[in-house]
Amino acid sequence: MAFRFTIRKIAFAAVVGALYAALTMVLAPISYGPVQFRISEVLCILPFFFPASVWGLFVGCIIANLLSTYGALDIIFGSLATLMAGFITLQLGKKGADSPVRKALACLPPVVLNGIIIGALIAYTTTASPQVFWPAFLSNSLWVGFGELVVLYVLGFPALLILPKTGLYKSLSQLYSHK
Repeated sequence: MAFRFTIRKIAFAAVVGALYAALTMVLAPISYGPVQFRISEVLCILPFFFPASVWGLFVGCIIANLLSTYGALDIIFGSLATLMAGFITLQLGKKGADSPVRKALACLPPVVLNGIIIGALIAYTTTASPQVFWPAFLSNSLWVGFGELVVLYVLGFPALLILPKTGLYKSLSQLYSHK
């Protein structure tokens, strides 16, 4: 079955994007920089259940990154990292969505991709020579990845386990898939 965009799915994605941008901006002091705990990243679990949310996360990240001190590079590459992570998370949710192992793996793409891509971006924008880039890249990748790891596994993983058992999930599923 091919993915079809419907007005409901577009609206769903728009709400996810608005939530992502708003959470990031409201919590700006902990959302930006080499050590960041972007609470909005917990929404990166949503593609596991709702494929259209990938696009909402992407647009929400673009909007949130307008406040980034790393400028256009963060708007482009930070948002692309979120888009790629969203598509991988979506794929993990396609089969075996009830598996706790798949849910644990679904939290990993944002951790790895943001750690590497944002770590490289921060190193590139803050270092003056190639000799300093690699140590800065390693350090920044570890710090960004650590922040992602905390948010995705302390908040995201429990949400992946609990959300399908809630009335909210049932309501969202009906709203999302209503024909």
